[in-house]
Amino acid sequence: MASVRKLIGHLSIPRFSLWQIIRRVLIVMVTLQSLTVTALIVISAIRNRRHEEKSFPHIRLDEVRVGDNRLQLYDYGRELYDAMLEAIDGAQESVFIESYIWKGDEVGKEFRDHLAKKAAQGVPVYVIFDGFANLVVPRSFKESFGTNVRLLEYQALRHPAYFFDPRRYSLDHRKLLVVDGSIGFIGGYNIGSLYATEWRDTHLRICGPAASDLASSFSAFWNRFCDKGDEITHHYKRCFDPLINLRGNDALRLTFPIRDMYIDAIDSAEHTILLTNAYFVPDHILLNALKAAAKRGVDVRVLVPWISNHVVTDWVSHGYFTECLQSGIRIFSYRYAMLHAKTCTIDDQWSTVGTANLDRWSSIGNYEINVEIFSADFARQMRTLFEFDTADTFELKLEDWINRPWYTKFSELILAPLRIFM
Repeated sequence: MASVRKLIGHLSIPRFSLWQIIRRVLIVMVTLQSLTVTALIVISAIRNRRHEEKSFPHIRLDEVRVGDNRLQLYDYGRELYDAMLEAIDGAQESVFIESYIWKGDEVGKEFRDHLAKKAAQGVPVYVIFDGFANLVVPRSFKESFGTNVRLLEYQALRHPAYFFDPRRYSLDHRKLLVVDGSIGFIGGYNIGSLYATEWRDTHLRICGPAASDLASSFSAFWNRFCDKGDEITHHYKRCFDPLINLRGNDALRLTFPIRDMYIDAIDSAEHTILLTNAYFVPDHILLNALKAAAKRGVDVRVLVPWISNHVVTDWVSHGYFTECLQSGIRIFSYRYAMLHAKTCTIDDQWSTVGTANLDRWSSIGNYEINVEIFSADFARQMRTLFEFDTADTFELKLEDWINRPWYTKFSELILAPLRIFM
């Protein structure tokens, strides 16, 4: 009997602690994720080498009056840029411009030159761009605005102590132009030649008292992060407008009203939700709100780019589609070009246009800004734009999606844990 026990002891399976098992599972998972991400990046790089200039259908919409303000939607970058440059050229009091990305290309230089000319005329010109987002932009371009233009290159981690404060990791993802406190532009468009003709995005021009809120938001951001003594002292009077509200995420204050705005509006929906977003990676509360709306009979339609400029985000986003389709949410994929818009309109009454994506970085991370609009006339234009974008695009069907290749499903499963980082 003793010899049998001794033999069994020699044949026994090695014992692993719970921590050893968890560690090995994590190593396998991280390895698989790394291999998947690498493969996707390589495939994307090969695809991008075969770059062909893309065109896409766009529509011109009329200006809409909302209370004391006039609103104009833009879905084509070159037309937007022309309107922005015209506003800059007509400035008399001030120019505030903020862009997450500011390319040093033909369009970037065009804006720089118009701003420098206006500053040389004695008009105060203030420029903000995000330092991290523009790391690849030559330093020579950043320094070429001239001494008359006040420039703020926002740096998230300006001090070693900031590494220990998660609030300091936030990037400045906002895109604003405000002229004389009376003309404001807000939306998804960065500044660059690529965006002028090849990206489908949405921007909004506001002419009227509501533009002063954009000016105040810009001034507050500038004064918080500028050098001492370089603060903006001119104040544009803000107004409380029941029809147009500004929603801005503030990481340092830990206030993130844009996400709450979306959830409240979705929870109130009775008929339609038409949502367009570049990076659809919602948290479970926002996703559950969309699913609950669909289940109570609301026509929920979501338009996303099928291939965006962030291939890993695409695949993480695709991991939500089965759950969405099973809940009755309709998914449309935009194939003409990179779709970068961040908009939503609900029940032909409520709309939002802004800079915030439906991902975690925009929801509870970066500095973002959206405008919330209560107007049936404007909402009808938003519906027209959405239906124009989806008129000849691809709608995903549950049966087809469920039958996608097994390796696609496996890759999406492997990448699903990355949702918390996006």
